[in-house]
Amino acid sequence: MKSASFYWLLAACSAIGLLPAQAQRAGHVQAWVTTPDQQQLLRRQPGALQFGPTPPAGAVIEVDDSQTYQTMAGFGYCLTGGSAELLAAMSAPARAKLLRELFGTGPTDIGVSYLRLSIGASDLDATVFSYDDLPAGQTDPTLARFSLAPDEKYLLPVLKEILTINPTLQLLGSPWSPPAWMKTNEASKGGSLRPEYYGAYAQYFVKYLQAMQARGITVAAITPQNEPLHPGNNPSLLLPAEAEAEFIGRYLGPAIKAAGLKTKIICYDHNADRPDYPLTVLGSAAAYPYVDGSAFHLYAGAIEALSQVHDAFPKKNIYFTEQWVGAKTDFAGNLDWHTKTLFIGAPRNWARTVLEWNLAADPQQKPYTPGGCTECLGALTLAPGDQVTRNVAYYLVAHSSKWVRPGAVRIGSSSPAELPNVAYRTPADGHVVLVLNARPTPQTFGLRYQGRAVAATLPAGAVGTYVW
Repeated sequence: MKSASFYWLLAACSAIGLLPAQAQRAGHVQAWVTTPDQQQLLRRQPGALQFGPTPPAGAVIEVDDSQTYQTMAGFGYCLTGGSAELLAAMSAPARAKLLRELFGTGPTDIGVSYLRLSIGASDLDATVFSYDDLPAGQTDPTLARFSLAPDEKYLLPVLKEILTINPTLQLLGSPWSPPAWMKTNEASKGGSLRPEYYGAYAQYFVKYLQAMQARGITVAAITPQNEPLHPGNNPSLLLPAEAEAEFIGRYLGPAIKAAGLKTKIICYDHNADRPDYPLTVLGSAAAYPYVDGSAFHLYAGAIEALSQVHDAFPKKNIYFTEQWVGAKTDFAGNLDWHTKTLFIGAPRNWARTVLEWNLAADPQQKPYTPGGCTECLGALTLAPGDQVTRNVAYYLVAHSSKWVRPGAVRIGSSSPAELPNVAYRTPADGHVVLVLNARPTPQTFGLRYQGRAVAATLPAGAVGTYVW
């Protein structure tokens, strides 16, 4: 018999959207829902669903934690320099409240656990820069002028504030371009890395990692180049697969190892239409020992390509590291596509992370570089006067990040028609199932686990996260 204090605790936890472990084991399921008409936005559903012996009507999602797949590293965003600039412009109390909501793990927080940073400027910085910019015609092969000064004003202070909230946050660094003097065209946009500077560029990464470490910031992983087959951005670099394999195997990997750094190297960091690129890098005998895995975007190709790379090299990890939301697209379409293709599809194809691009922009989608993305809608729109608008990417990430913590393991779940889903076992032996109702009408379905089932209903096109 349960004591009165148990039921008091159950009611209190239910009121704030949590359930104690004892109640979870008893079979209480909490649900949070977002609808395409935005009438419900990560809204906890009243009461708690209850597992029982009677099979529910409708399709059934079978959850099977005897089938285990990859361990998740986290969900989150790309913290661009522009995002940091806008966050820094907020009043200190408003920024602290917003960052706590994003990176905290309290009842009203969404628990972002993974961030991607640009090494130097991305195209969503106000200006183009590297950490070793020189006047035209000058070079610095010893990197005597290397400095993180361009990030000291906005990015580093904001990042330190974030890490105070979540010291275990994982960070991935990606460069958009080396210093222009290292490149064949001596410009921030396009060009290739000169072979004579492979060694200097490897040390550039080492200096970056060491400089961040000296500021108390650990960068867990890096990619050698953002979108290496897209030299038309500003900044950007063309880095073919063979060149990346050589750079990692002969220069970057040995340099990081010699420096005693634990930072992982993740190859590719571009679209799923070219799985031959990471397959080439991983197929290099020189590069293979230094590569932790492959990173993908999905501006072209199919999400199933991630499994193709995993199946060829099952000991290497898969990451999904970037996808934009266009400022002229609609909430409903993005909720459907991103949930089905990325937050369900990427983990079902072995991705350990799912990251949205980018964290924040202003109402005109600024800042961006000349030639950078002019229509990238932030997960947040930040306007003067501490105004915050939470856009679709905020909710897309939150539906997973709030409950699927680092260390969670993807587990088996069946896929009934028009009910795409993905399931996880949490580090505390709880369960999370993310479900999309792909029908244009409401749908009642069952979640079945260990022979017991619970009935749930999702509105047309809605996304639900179910937790027990």
